[in-house]
Amino acid sequence: MTQDVTEIFGGALAARVRALAPSMTRSMQRVAETVAGDPAGCAALTVTRLAQRTGTSEATVVRTARLLGYPGYRDLRLALAGLAAQQQSGRAPALTTDIAVDDPIADVVAKLARDERQALADTAAGLDTVQLGAAVAAVAAARRTDVYGVGASGLVAQDLVQKLLRIGLVAHAHSDPHLAVTNAVQLRAGDVAVAITHSGSTRDVVEPLRVAFERGATTVAVTGRPGGAVAQYADQVLTTSTARESELRPAAMSSRTGQLLVVDCLFVGVAQRTYDTAAPALAASYEALAHRHR
Repeated sequence: MTQDVTEIFGGALAARVRALAPSMTRSMQRVAETVAGDPAGCAALTVTRLAQRTGTSEATVVRTARLLGYPGYRDLRLALAGLAAQQQSGRAPALTTDIAVDDPIADVVAKLARDERQALADTAAGLDTVQLGAAVAAVAAARRTDVYGVGASGLVAQDLVQKLLRIGLVAHAHSDPHLAVTNAVQLRAGDVAVAITHSGSTRDVVEPLRVAFERGATTVAVTGRPGGAVAQYADQVLTTSTARESELRPAAMSSRTGQLLVVDCLFVGVAQRTYDTAAPALAASYEALAHRHR
């Protein structure tokens, strides 16, 4: 393994810190920048020592570790130690927490399948069914539903919309931020706006939801960060698992598993409430598609 490749993978933590910096406090930024700049040195520090080194508190260190995608500081410390060892030895770097560059493809399949199962289990365990029920009721009765999402979350937005369309509901997916805001201005009470953003702070998603909220529409956020900016404009917040980031599977990609589960739960709930009209509409769509392929 060349030093260049090792440096590329070793820089992933720094890239993650830069990406998440806007959602961090100044003290959290100090912690994140310190561990990214000196993984070997920080791996040797207790949570108390790292807090002292960065002039912060133990609670801030733990919150920073969680924001970076680790359950706690112990997990971050282990990851730092692993990264430091990779840089020193030049061995094959990890593509994810568990998958290395030289893993056999069968191992890759097994490990990814395990991660997907865990993401689904974590999302299901943390999903607030009261808020989900309220979101279902709102969409089922809505004059129209607008869904906002960009990047990987935009694909989830399109998935929700095509499901709603097939049961006869009026729905639109918006990934263009200008069109999203333009359409949000037209919403009113009785309409629904759904924002899908793992970070909870994607401006192109938060802004149209804010506009829809101020216009009186019922607003729903599907996010991995319930404390993010999107939540302040959401009547209901549906939380997905906080996916672990990696070089080839950033949170925006791996979180899609949890988002799709939430979308499916929302859709099935709506289909249940509108069954008398949903069933014929779904049958008609199947018939139309079958006729097209004859």
